[in-house]
Amino acid sequence: MKVVIPGGTGHLGRVLSRALAGDGHEVVVLTRRETGPEPGVRYIRWDGRSAGPWTREIDGSDVVVNLAGRSVNCRYTRANLREMMNSRVDSARVVGGAIARAARPPRVWLQMSTATIYAHTHDVPNDETTGVLGGDEPDVPAYWAYSVDIAKAWEREQQLAATPHTRKVALRTAMVMSPEPGGAFEMLLRLARLGLGGPVAGGAQYLSWIHEDDLLRAIDFLVARDDLSGPVNLAAPEPLPYRDFLRALRAAAGVPFGLPATRWLAEIGAFLLRSDTELLLKSRRVVPGRLLAAGFAFDHPDWPAAAEDLVHRTKGPLRTVH
Repeated sequence: MKVVIPGGTGHLGRVLSRALAGDGHEVVVLTRRETGPEPGVRYIRWDGRSAGPWTREIDGSDVVVNLAGRSVNCRYTRANLREMMNSRVDSARVVGGAIARAARPPRVWLQMSTATIYAHTHDVPNDETTGVLGGDEPDVPAYWAYSVDIAKAWEREQQLAATPHTRKVALRTAMVMSPEPGGAFEMLLRLARLGLGGPVAGGAQYLSWIHEDDLLRAIDFLVARDDLSGPVNLAAPEPLPYRDFLRALRAAAGVPFGLPATRWLAEIGAFLLRSDTELLLKSRRVVPGRLLAAGFAFDHPDWPAAAEDLVHRTKGPLRTVH
């Protein structure tokens, strides 16, 4: 199987391309920058905005997984928010155009999206059918709506693409927990080991997450299931409040105490880390309704056991799940 991964040099792209190549698939990563070699992976240059020689890789491929988009781990300045929006919408548009023009289009296009599309909530979980999309909640900072607008525009660009012979799936992905360096888990584990892994602003906000293994298995599942299209939540079935999430992480890491942080301390920390507090304070209670209904079984449904597994993996060589 030939898989093309636009934007595949980021954290998730490295995890996915390594796993696919390890399974013997032909993997082509579209990238805007020079990158080191990865066994079984070819790298092709593109700009993420316009057609070019890279479109030949789409024609005749089996699967496209578009991961392109500026990282959200940054300060939410106007310039950064604009780049987040443009990089996602432009890449989805140009990928859709390449698929539409292909003589032999791929059979499935998996488009990265985000669980952030759902409303900030502490009570009713959000699934794909009954979940409430965010953007107009009365009790959150007004600028949080821009993240939801980005997610909606991202998905809309895929929906508008004229690709009648290619099934389209929007991957509404929760926070991916992986031992791969550079991801959210590495940062959270480092904070916990420094004694800073306590609840933030009370810790009642929900955190939706998914273990790397289950993410890879879910992608395989969605590629194989021709009856699944549209939005699919990639999240473990048991989201939990941030304070409980961090308590389980500290237990797995053998750290007895985590210093709590008030909202204003979180603001200072986010500023120093060049990040934004929305990543910590928005309550994302998202569940995988469509995956569960389709019969997908999670290997890591509960966070305490998943945290133990991930901490253990950070102490030895990374391994790839097939």
